[in-house]
Amino acid sequence: MGKYTVRVATGNLFLAGSPNLVQLWLVGEHGEADLGKHLRPVWGKVEEFEIDVPLHLGRLLMVKLRKHNRLLSVDWFCKWISVQGPGTQGEVFFPCYRWVQGHGIICLPEGTARTLSDDPQNLFKKYREQELEERRKVYRWGSWKDGLILPIAGNRQPDLPRDERFLEDKDLDFSVSLAKALKDMAIKGTLDFINCVKRLEDFKKIFPRGKTALAERVHDSWKNDALFGYQFLNGANPMLLRRSSRLPARLVLPPGMEDLKTQLEKELQAGSLFEVDFSLLDGVKPNVIIFKPQYVAAPLVMLKLQPDGRLLPMVIQLQPPRYGCPPPLLFLPSDPPMAWLLAKTWVRSSDFQLHQLQSHLLRGHLIAEVIAVATMRSLPSLHPIYKVVSTGSGGHVDILQRATACLTYRSLCPPDDLADRGLLGVKSSLYGQDAIRLWGIISRYVEGMVGLFYKSDQAVKDDLELQAWCREMTETGLQMAQDRGSPCLRSVSCSGFKVSDSPHFTRFPISLESRAQLCHFVTMCIFTCTGQHASNHLGQLDWYSWIPNGPCTMRKPPPISKDVTEKDIVDSLPNLHQAHMQKTVTDFLGRRQPVMVALGQHEEKYFSGPEPQAVLRQFREELAAMDKEIEVRNAVLDLPYEYLRPSMVENSVTI
Repeated sequence: MGKYTVRVATGNLFLAGSPNLVQLWLVGEHGEADLGKHLRPVWGKVEEFEIDVPLHLGRLLMVKLRKHNRLLSVDWFCKWISVQGPGTQGEVFFPCYRWVQGHGIICLPEGTARTLSDDPQNLFKKYREQELEERRKVYRWGSWKDGLILPIAGNRQPDLPRDERFLEDKDLDFSVSLAKALKDMAIKGTLDFINCVKRLEDFKKIFPRGKTALAERVHDSWKNDALFGYQFLNGANPMLLRRSSRLPARLVLPPGMEDLKTQLEKELQAGSLFEVDFSLLDGVKPNVIIFKPQYVAAPLVMLKLQPDGRLLPMVIQLQPPRYGCPPPLLFLPSDPPMAWLLAKTWVRSSDFQLHQLQSHLLRGHLIAEVIAVATMRSLPSLHPIYKVVSTGSGGHVDILQRATACLTYRSLCPPDDLADRGLLGVKSSLYGQDAIRLWGIISRYVEGMVGLFYKSDQAVKDDLELQAWCREMTETGLQMAQDRGSPCLRSVSCSGFKVSDSPHFTRFPISLESRAQLCHFVTMCIFTCTGQHASNHLGQLDWYSWIPNGPCTMRKPPPISKDVTEKDIVDSLPNLHQAHMQKTVTDFLGRRQPVMVALGQHEEKYFSGPEPQAVLRQFREELAAMDKEIEVRNAVLDLPYEYLRPSMVENSVTI
């Protein structure tokens, strides 16, 4: 019995308030009190009221609320509710951070994270079960094509749960910017079918001057071998390069190329031979655009790492050898300049295809969607891991299916992936250095949080909700990913960070057996949805604004001779209409987002208590230190690398 002070925070998102009255209840260990309909939520406000409760509630467990609809139901975005009164020992915090829809009762438990074992009296058991039951009705698995991981059910943004759609300010910016981009393309593109590109420099007509300094550099230097090689280390798609352990079987050297073989073997022995193999594209059905067939190649590029850190191409093979056919043509830096340039342009177009479909869409957006849906279906909001993780014509499907088939757990974890690709210790791999650093910061954050709630490996094994989350993600969302890929057992040390050679760290898990395994898995989830997506998203405007450096399609088949003119290159590149489309999409998606939340800078406070806040504070301090160090490093670099700079890494996959 006594007087309680209740504070209710409404978000400042567009239309976050509601004219509907809200009824509140306080639920304690010894009873429940109806506070009546005292609240009408006001946009961006924290409303406070005092009320006498004639019951002895004891320790507060949760707040319940119901939005009463009159003639009109208007959704309300509730940030949090706090209560102070008899027995609360200060202010008790009840996080919400979601839209309140309809007129059903919503339960908000007190913000202290709890596993099942942290609730020996089963005070929250019924709530946890009801919350997951309701969530599974809303968050349903969909399907797209056989052989692909599962998406959330729904075909349009209105089909998604309200809490998973763009927030109104971001949605407004997205819609207005897209409409403007399409309008500009329609206006400027009316002459595309009349005008044509006759020289490479004619692409200047649509080059967005002044967008980024790096895009200007690409325009000026795209023909240079050093910039061509640099992109495999630090460009928009740094995920394909690997150190050669032997000469690739597909690289057939015809008679007369003994000197090249000697050079390749010399670099191989020195450990400075690298390769990028696009065999995933071999045999993919090309698109047909306005009744005209397009073309796809599956190149192999062999490169050497110079002592000064430059990565230079040595030979390009545009197609794999075919049984019964002459060996495919090999292109060399010593070839006629236009022949060599066309070969490199084919490689850049192939890289564009795998970047957008394999690295960006599959490894970024689609896996993030699996993580999000599995989390919402399996972990109640009380769970500590829930509070940590809150986060063409058919040929494209073929590529995604092939990419999914070779997707491995290790490839999503930078310490493992960079070790497997032989890139640890390569000083000119700025992506590699920054990825390892960011992974370590996220890993320590996860270890700190996990250590607060799991005091032993057995506690992890005994958490049934946690095990269900792991199975839901691997077996259902990722479609039996535990059977995919062979484990690569090795022990790797880098920057004081050691990766275990245990099988638990080499395949997608279907159960979590230890705190270390849990931390590794959660770190993978967070890094995939933040740093990995940023590294494949932020570079699009820099590297693809100049169309010849990353053509979205090729209109002529790969060359079969080295008698190449500038016209041959121009005729192979996208026409003006296709180039305008690529420029518009690249400009729209690659622009710096005006509405973004940087990694670790979220305003939501899901955890109660000083210990989780201390872990979060340490996380933010480490991110700030990394951000400053990258700023200092980039100031003296000829080509700055910023895609994993924490202040530029978004807190979730939102575009």
